Amino acid sequence: MKQIYLSITLCLVLVGQAQAQRCLPGQRGIQVTVGAVDGFNLKKGDKQAFCLGIAHSTYTKGGNRWVFGAEYLQKQHLYRDILIPVSQITGEGGYYKQVLSDPSKTVAFSVGASAVAGYETINWGKQLLFDGATIESKDNAIYGGAVSFEVETYITDRLVLLANVRERVLFGSSISKFHTQINVGVRIFIN
Repeated sequence: MKQIYLSITLCLVLVGQAQAQRCLPGQRGIQVTVGAVDGFNLKKGDKQAFCLGIAHSTYTKGGNRWVFGAEYLQKQHLYRDILIPVSQITGEGGYYKQVLSDPSKTVAFSVGASAVAGYETINWGKQLLFDGATIESKDNAIYGGAVSFEVETYITDRLVLLANVRERVLFGSSISKFHTQINVGVRIFIN
């Protein structure tokens, strides 16, 4: 009889204590993000700017993680009555440190730093415009880094919603070295 009372007591004490294991070392996920760039918006027309990214995350101790991925960023600039695209295709690798988390690890705040390298193209390499004007800027290799502030929240044990703000500094660009991004996305765990 004592064993039954002990079992019931333990069950009552431990109610609500069982939690899914999250942010475990070695846990891997694929994340997809989309966002706006430099205060520009996603609608068509002048000042259209957006970014798309895909990355692979691997967790380490303490909810920290390594992230390796690729990103496409495009801004449109108005010239007379046409839009000239400036596109950046980059790869990155970085480390995100979990700064704050609730006890159940449902919501977490992380700060990350990444190395970024890639290629920038202006009007997809076409320098001559419809009216005979020539684009002076050239396509270039770009390199630099990014600092990110990210909030993630678990929807299920395998699906995470992300929101982040990033500042990219890219040297070699003939247009702009600094880009501020506001992204949203999802991460799906694969193991």
